[in-house]
Amino acid sequence: MLQASKNVARLLLSSWQSVSITPVAGLKIFRPPIKFGDIEFPERAKLKIVERVPQFPPGVRAPKMQKRLRYLRGPESTHNFLMYRQFGIIATGGGRLKYGHFEMIRLTIGRKLDQQRMFAIWRVDPPWQPITKKGQGHRMGGGKGSIDHYVTPIKAGRVIIEVGGHCEYFELEKVLNQIANQLPFKAKAISQEILDKNVAKEKWLEENNLHLWTWKYMVQNNMLGCQRWISPVDKLWFNKYL
Repeated sequence: MLQASKNVARLLLSSWQSVSITPVAGLKIFRPPIKFGDIEFPERAKLKIVERVPQFPPGVRAPKMQKRLRYLRGPESTHNFLMYRQFGIIATGGGRLKYGHFEMIRLTIGRKLDQQRMFAIWRVDPPWQPITKKGQGHRMGGGKGSIDHYVTPIKAGRVIIEVGGHCEYFELEKVLNQIANQLPFKAKAISQEILDKNVAKEKWLEENNLHLWTWKYMVQNNMLGCQRWISPVDKLWFNKYL
């Protein structure tokens, strides 16, 4: 038995030495390309250059104003959807956009996107709210400081830019996340499919949640007298927005 196995091994070894093996490419099956159909393109495919300082009529001085933090708090109720129903960047927290952030977004989009088959549009206003600042070493008093720069206040849920065209989400996800990570507030890249899933998930959780001890339940029922010490913002949005 042992001698027979040795003979078989010798035969196999001699056969392998006399046979040449040539690598052959395998068959790959790719899914067919997506048919985008009729996609509406805006008049201008590139992002416009925004002005650093808003223009006022001749003889009108730029007005000063208070901080007005209410412009940053709470959810966005108007510009919280995608007009072209494709892709974009949405803010998940409140903050302010400076002129430098507008330029960062515009230059990054201009370098990374294929202008022949893609487009991008602004969904936020140019900087308009004045921010004042006093010079280094000034004494207290003397009135409000001079205007240093202008910003655009952003609320949670506001769409910053919208991108679309003949493209898919995986082509733009890396670029949009790169921009979102450089913004001065929390933001993320989204698509219309992601937005629809998030809305459906929130609705399902609200209807099927069996745990009664939510922020809304505790605040509305004044559990442990919480309405005496919680923030007025939490009384409105139940710890969802800062």
